[in-house]
Amino acid sequence: MKALYIHDVRGHIPSYSPMSGLFQLKQPLKRFLLAAALALPAASAAAEPPSYPQRKEVKQFIAEMVEKHRFTRKELNRVFGQTQFQPTIIKAMDQPAETALASWQAYRAQFINRERVEAGVQFWNRHADPLKRAAAEFGVPEEIIVSIIGVETTYGRNIGTYRVIDALSTLAFDYPKRAEFFRAELENYLVFTREMRINALRVKGSYAGAIGIPQFMPGSYRRFAVDYDSDGQIKLATSTADAVGSIGNFLKSHGWARGEAVALGAEVKGEAWRKLADAGVAPVHRAADLPGFGVKPAVPLPSDTLCALIELETPGQPSEFRVALQNFFVLTRYNRSNLYAAAVLDLAAELVRARRAPPAPAAPNIKKENP
Repeated sequence: MKALYIHDVRGHIPSYSPMSGLFQLKQPLKRFLLAAALALPAASAAAEPPSYPQRKEVKQFIAEMVEKHRFTRKELNRVFGQTQFQPTIIKAMDQPAETALASWQAYRAQFINRERVEAGVQFWNRHADPLKRAAAEFGVPEEIIVSIIGVETTYGRNIGTYRVIDALSTLAFDYPKRAEFFRAELENYLVFTREMRINALRVKGSYAGAIGIPQFMPGSYRRFAVDYDSDGQIKLATSTADAVGSIGNFLKSHGWARGEAVALGAEVKGEAWRKLADAGVAPVHRAADLPGFGVKPAVPLPSDTLCALIELETPGQPSEFRVALQNFFVLTRYNRSNLYAAAVLDLAAELVRARRAPPAPAAPNIKKENP
């Protein structure tokens, strides 16, 4: 029966005898497999770009780094000579796993669930001191900082497995859609590792080159990271206190408004709301104008409050609408996605609720009597 199965795959049936059929198949099959094996290295070599130091655009980048930041060609050629192109990064950039579902409810469910809420409460309790200090200093609520860390790295458990130099080089030189952005981040990364006296070949991060517990890109690391445990070093991969303070500093620097709301639920009617939703997340419309667009916030707002409207879509279900305020816009500076900001906000609310809830009663200790 095994020989007959092979015949079916090949699309023809030789003589009925299983043994004779298998024998007839062996020689052509062996030649085919050998040819395929020999072709693989050549095909792989053709698919991969030349090593980075040999490429014109990399040589130009190195020349700019030498002139602008006083690196030596020798040291950058050494780094890029050991840098590897990562095709899986290109694939991940074209279809990020967390947004592939194209559904708000599916996206939300990845982050707002019992396991992540319970882990978040434990994280909050464990790091209560730096969180309280950051809230007082930067005006960012503790639950927002905890939620960001929960969404980004599951409270520091998953900070990435790619070498940052590989990720940034792949995206800077082999991802034309965002090459300019990632070349700037590669520049920041090389300067950052030199400033911190870190081996540029050893730092691990996400497929986009984000680093540490809060997943800061190198440019943000250099501008907004702070030493919040006062040990004289900024270590976002290992110091939770540094991560907490750095998130607070980032959000404050981008305009977080202390004590203000982030977003409100809303109802819409008619069709005029679409123009408002299509205008983007920047808060540029007055709350007094919302009724004219057919939008009613869940809570009345002062008439001069600046806001925007976002639609959170789920296929086959009614959309969810929120009136987004300044602090929601600031969350989208951390990750430029309305889904991301809404998930951070919802997880933060669940963390507060769970932390305030009374502990579950202990199970009764029932003793079994002897018969």
